[in-house]
Amino acid sequence: MTIWRMNWPNHTLELGRRTLVMGVLNVTPDSFSDGGRHFTFEEAVAGAWRMVEEGADIIDIGGESTRPFAPELDAATEKARIVPVIEALAKKIPVPISIDTYKAEVAQAALDAGASIINDISALRFDPEMAPLAAFRGVPVVLMHMQGTPRNMQENPYYVDLFGEITLFLQDAVERALQAGIREDLIILDPGIGFGKTFTHNLQLIQQFSRFAPLGKPILAGPSNKAFIGHILKKTVQERDTGTMAAVTACVLNGAAIVRVHNVRPAAETVAVADAIKRGSIDQNAES
Repeated sequence: MTIWRMNWPNHTLELGRRTLVMGVLNVTPDSFSDGGRHFTFEEAVAGAWRMVEEGADIIDIGGESTRPFAPELDAATEKARIVPVIEALAKKIPVPISIDTYKAEVAQAALDAGASIINDISALRFDPEMAPLAAFRGVPVVLMHMQGTPRNMQENPYYVDLFGEITLFLQDAVERALQAGIREDLIILDPGIGFGKTFTHNLQLIQQFSRFAPLGKPILAGPSNKAFIGHILKKTVQERDTGTMAAVTACVLNGAAIVRVHNVRPAAETVAVADAIKRGSIDQNAES
């Protein structure tokens, strides 16, 4: 069992002993799964607290939808959505807040407001100021694989060697982070389920998630409510909880250190059981 301990100002996370749950809080009107649910300040703050009470280890806050074909949002609007929410939560909730953005200007505002993790779907590629910012602030970064951009990633995803190409991309992302001065022990990798992937690609990724273990970094999995689940079950986005939990289980059994989900309570319970099965024991802090 590989254990990663991340220590940075005001926070410590231990990854690998059990699978952590990252709760998704989209302060947007148009995100594919929960768009509009947490769009007002009051809804967003209440939603974050609910996720913490339900077992979230990290709250991931985003102000721009990155669903397939989503239009790009300007930084000012994105900041206006997320900063008040982060300010209201940062000094009160007992878990770290992650900012889901690929814009350094937004990430800086979020960090200033109290966020302490950067979740960048571009793996530091879209904004040249993102890597220096993360290095200077000394915070963990999530580096995700994506083929293309949210505007075009699902037009015709194609790979000659799915795992080879994603692995090389993530290795390059790690090198880019290290060259910028980001600490090696603060890097998390995300293979990008649903981002520039076909239905079959997503199934193959989850089926063989353990193939990313040789990268030597904690791996985040984000299968929550994705289209491939709806394709299998013939369910709308709002009806995919059961399918999501099945996918979460597979990711945990295949080595995910973090799962990123919209519905925290069933995910936390699913992860607890999947972890116990995988390890043949329960977490020492779990109730008997």
